[in-house]
Amino acid sequence: MTPEEQELIMGLAVGLGDGPTRTLDEVLAHFGESDGEALALRLLRDAMERQDADDVEMALILHAAAGASVEKFLEALTELFPADWHRDHEDIVRMLGRLRSPRTVPTLALATHWVPEHLDWDENRALAVKAIWALGAIPGPEARDALEGLRDDENKTIRENALNQLARRGEL
Repeated sequence: MTPEEQELIMGLAVGLGDGPTRTLDEVLAHFGESDGEALALRLLRDAMERQDADDVEMALILHAAAGASVEKFLEALTELFPADWHRDHEDIVRMLGRLRSPRTVPTLALATHWVPEHLDWDENRALAVKAIWALGAIPGPEARDALEGLRDDENKTIRENALNQLARRGEL
C-alpha cells in the first residue's frame, strides 16, 4: 500500500474529537472496488503476506469503517494473532470477543498467556484481561475450561479476572 493509500484509509478513522475526513465510497473508488468487506479482507491478506504492520492497521480500519463481518475475517484474524511483527493484538482480541464463538477460544486462550513484544511493558496485562472477558462472554464448555485453567495462574490480575468471569457465569 502506498503512503497516499494509507493516508486515504486513515481518513476513515475517528480521532479524538474528530470525525472521519474521508468516506468509504472515496476509498472504494480509489481501489476500484464496490465491496468494503472484500477490499478489507484482500488488503489484510496482502499485509499478512508481506508482514506489513502498518497495512494490517489500515485493513482493520477499513474493516471497521465498512461495518464488515468479523465472522468472515475469523480465519485471517486467528492466523494473524500470534504473529509478533504487528501491533494489533488487542484489536484482534476485541474483534474475536464480539463473535462470542467457541471457535475463538484457542486464540483467546493464547492471548491470556502470550505477551507480544510491543506489550511487554504492560504489567496490568490488558491483552490478557480483554481475552479473559471475551472468554467469559462465550457460552459453552470450551470457554469455561479455558477460564478454569486460569484459576490458579501465578499472575494475580489474570487469576482474579478469570475467577470474576467464572463467578459471573455462575461456574465457581
